[in-house]
Amino acid sequence: MSFKRGYISNAVTDFDRITRDPDVMGGKPTIRSMRVTVGAIVELMGVGHTIEEVLAAYPYLEREDILQALRYAAWRAEEWEVALPDR
Repeated sequence: MSFKRGYISNAVTDFDRITRDPDVMGGKPTIRSMRVTVGAIVELMGVGHTIEEVLAAYPYLEREDILQALRYAAWRAEEWEVALPDR
């Protein structure tokens, strides 16, 4: 895949697998209304698990679920700035 500076795909905001329901996981973004949050997926990937390992741990998920969770998290991270502690 090649990247073009300044290019934003329309698919970036097409999150058909990410759902929010106040009755599921307190309204946090989840994968297809299941009790698996986007945050849980991002955390697993962030600590070094592979997509294959996440899929083995959650056999009812699909590869596109994981990829879309990561895209959703990246999109949301661009929406606001979070202050980090000084080092």
